Amino acid sequence: MSVQQIGTQLCNLCREGKNLDALDQLYADNIVSVEAAVMPGTTSRVSEGIAAVRGKSEWWAENNEVHSASVEGPFPHGDDRFAVLFDYDVTFKPMGSRSRMREVAVYTVAEGKIVREEFFYASGS
Repeated sequence: MSVQQIGTQLCNLCREGKNLDALDQLYADNIVSVEAAVMPGTTSRVSEGIAAVRGKSEWWAENNEVHSASVEGPFPHGDDRFAVLFDYDVTFKPMGSRSRMREVAVYTVAEGKIVREEFFYASGS
């Protein structure tokens, strides 16, 4: 698959709320995920390997109630990268705090799989 096809498939799955399906179908086993800030319950911004990224995604889904979500993209950049804009209205269940979360994600593709994802957002906004 091309970068455009992978990006389109990722965006479509995320729009349908099938983020874990995206991991199964599009991510490499050696995926590296980099957050803009250390997430609660972790000690590093970096998660390495499909199991770690799946665990991070499952934690997020269990701890956040999504009121609305939108996905814009993909925005391809060359033969190996694309960006996606995510916009969420969520309540963080442990604290009961509702907020809007906007982030840009940049994905790197190699050999037909996503091998790196990086998230950019204003921490604490």
